[in-house]
Amino acid sequence: MSKLSKFRTAMVALLIIAVLLSACAPQPTPPAPTQAPTQEIKPAGPVKATPGKAVKMTLLPKFLGILPFDQARSGAQEAAKELQNPEPLQYLGPTPENSVAGQIEIVTTAKTQGQNAIMISNNAGDQIAPAAKAARDAGMTVVTWDSPIPSAEGEQLFIAQVDFNEVGKVMADMALSILGADGGKFAVLSASPDAANQNAWIAALNEWLKEPEYAKLQMVDLVYGNDISEDSYNQALALVDKYPDMKLIMAPTTIGIQAGAKALQDEGFCGKEGEEPKVVISGLGLPNEMVSYTMNGCAPQFALWSFVDLGYLTYYTTYLLATGAIKGEIGERFEAGRMGTYTIEKDPTRDKGLRVLMGPFSIYDKTNVEAASK
Repeated sequence: MSKLSKFRTAMVALLIIAVLLSACAPQPTPPAPTQAPTQEIKPAGPVKATPGKAVKMTLLPKFLGILPFDQARSGAQEAAKELQNPEPLQYLGPTPENSVAGQIEIVTTAKTQGQNAIMISNNAGDQIAPAAKAARDAGMTVVTWDSPIPSAEGEQLFIAQVDFNEVGKVMADMALSILGADGGKFAVLSASPDAANQNAWIAALNEWLKEPEYAKLQMVDLVYGNDISEDSYNQALALVDKYPDMKLIMAPTTIGIQAGAKALQDEGFCGKEGEEPKVVISGLGLPNEMVSYTMNGCAPQFALWSFVDLGYLTYYTTYLLATGAIKGEIGERFEAGRMGTYTIEKDPTRDKGLRVLMGPFSIYDKTNVEAASK
């Protein structure tokens, strides 16, 4: 073997030994990775109103002259006092006979009268949308309450008294409770064909009736009393004549249920104590208007929410929007005085539109209606 070959062999051997020694040696512990300091991300706190700002505000009911809207006005005035708005609340509404055109006219003229905000309980369907959009374009704050604009055109927020799908379920549940497990026929006495809230509630009711638990309930007709007592009274009696085997009228309107109950009582359809009634009524009503009809069996169950609270929340939210405290965007949280904290959300009952959900429902019967009516 040459000297060069011997040298190469020795170098290879030394290299192998070095590698083996390196593998056997203890390895240093790698330093722990440096972590960026973490910060707790806290959701933004609810926005609070700044009292004392001057905002000209109009509360627009479907029409004048019925108690629920008077109660909403009372709640709005309560909020106005708390917020120390130096501008008095303007309460304007049409007559029942001219509700659609009257509401559109009031919204149209509000912007020319220097009003900063208008709160609409819509009774004109999408017919009011152009007027609402024009008011928005003129810089007004436009909020709906009780009954929204179906398309949400021109509307910034809807103050929903309860979830509209839930109204349908409550009516289905009351019908099942009153008619019993064997079910039976019932008809709906609504307000007007253009009332967005009524239409949504009845659509929800029809969806719930498809569920197996309500399979024995049969809705036979839908009629309109136009939220006029005389019309509702006559429509209730016409339903009884048309469907002699019908056992229940469902009226999701405070005027309709009271007028319908009086009609059934006047004609003796509710029966006497210990006697099976021919027809009874249920739906949405005010305890102080329905107490006698519940106690005598004409209206064994009905439901509602607080219109005072609805007016209060509507005013409070509109004031926050009009003063720029909130923008009217999904996820915004705000405090509404005595009613607590609310969050703006997508309205799941319409293709477009945002809502603030109030709630809850109260169900009234003989066990609680007298106390609630005082």
